Amino acid sequence: MAQDIIPITLALTGGDLVTLWAPRWRQDGEEWEAFLGDDEALFAFADAADLAAWIAAAEESGQEHDLADHPAWPVVVKLSVDELTPEDVQRYDVVGVPELVAGDPDTFTLDDLAEVAAMCRSLADVCDLEVVHEVLDATPAFAALSAGPPAFMGRDGQALWAELAEVVDERWDEVVDALDAMVTTPAVDSDRAARLRATATPAPGGDLDPDPQGEPAAPAENVDGDAADPEAVADDPKDAAATGPLADAPADLRADAAGESLRSDLVDAAEEPEEGFWEEVGIDPIGITTPDGEVITLRCYLDDEPVFLGSGGTIEVFSSARALRTWIAGEGEAGHDLAEVSTWDEVVSAATGGDLEIEVAPENQYVLSGLADDLGEGPDVVDAEQLELAVELVTDAAAWAGETRTREALAPSESLGWLVSFVVRPDPTRLTPSPPFDREAAAWRALEDRFLGRLRRH
Repeated sequence: MAQDIIPITLALTGGDLVTLWAPRWRQDGEEWEAFLGDDEALFAFADAADLAAWIAAAEESGQEHDLADHPAWPVVVKLSVDELTPEDVQRYDVVGVPELVAGDPDTFTLDDLAEVAAMCRSLADVCDLEVVHEVLDATPAFAALSAGPPAFMGRDGQALWAELAEVVDERWDEVVDALDAMVTTPAVDSDRAARLRATATPAPGGDLDPDPQGEPAAPAENVDGDAADPEAVADDPKDAAATGPLADAPADLRADAAGESLRSDLVDAAEEPEEGFWEEVGIDPIGITTPDGEVITLRCYLDDEPVFLGSGGTIEVFSSARALRTWIAGEGEAGHDLAEVSTWDEVVSAATGGDLEIEVAPENQYVLSGLADDLGEGPDVVDAEQLELAVELVTDAAAWAGETRTREALAPSESLGWLVSFVVRPDPTRLTPSPPFDREAAAWRALEDRFLGRLRRH
């Protein structure tokens, strides 16, 4: 199965550089991974316009490079500057690692470090950079990054974090130097790059048509051809109705419409529903449809970390809301992770008093049944919303249990992770995955079985 070619940003000593990465793909029975470059260097550019200009020139000249034989390359050569611009999530701040390690090991820090470490390993594999592997293998802390905050809690976790900081302080320059030495910026036709740059969508807040001389843009004209008065400000809210579908209506009708709009806004604000019990306590009932039927349980987030009703990686689930309420009022009053939440006493009190209503909101309904079969048939068959929610559920449970294999299997560099990414974030410029999908379906079944094994039914 051919995978995608992804624009990425590498933050190195020379600044943010744009290049292309082909995560592992299978071809002729072998697995491959590659970056834009050749046997001598990794090609990286100042921005996506320079990259696009180089690609166009390379196609015209027939220049050889490591991605030329990738099945998705014919798609890449047709991409615009906007499509070649890396997304924020594809920025790997290699030079910023020491700053990250200087902070606390929270979720976001560990996620960023894990992604940078994984990308550095890929670069080391492809470019034969032994020193990068040596640094990343100098402490088990790099491998533990994907486990999230639980790996760095307690005395042992703090020692592991300190060991990581020490390795980074002493040896991270070796990683940066090795990558700096491997990267080169090929010559680019500056005129061609400038023309391509002009076609790109401006950054938010930027000018749509900036004047190269730096002159201020001419004031907008009104319908009579006169320059609009920059001092004219609609102080009266009724003036807002002077444009749009009522622009040609009589003034009194426009005023009535504006007044009605304001009244409608006030009514909407007044009728905004109050928070319910579960919103107040910060805990959500969730429903899960499994191959063996529907179950219900509870989950919350503390500092963005999921916490389920259960302990030791085992989730307590129930066949009905009534069974869950009865359990909470009895043996479920304590002895699990949610009992440590500050609002849990309110839940127990409501259950004991018979006042606890348990309803699952639509956004907390998770359906696992049938997903593996659908994935086996290909992306056109899979319900993207169902898959996205299922991924959320299994990754939340894995993070709570301190288990890393689920996240690793869903990484974009893995065949299942790439297929999932293709389904939940569709992009017409991406190469459509080709069958068979047996491997991906089997990988999902393994994740699903691992999750279902965590459930203790009541």
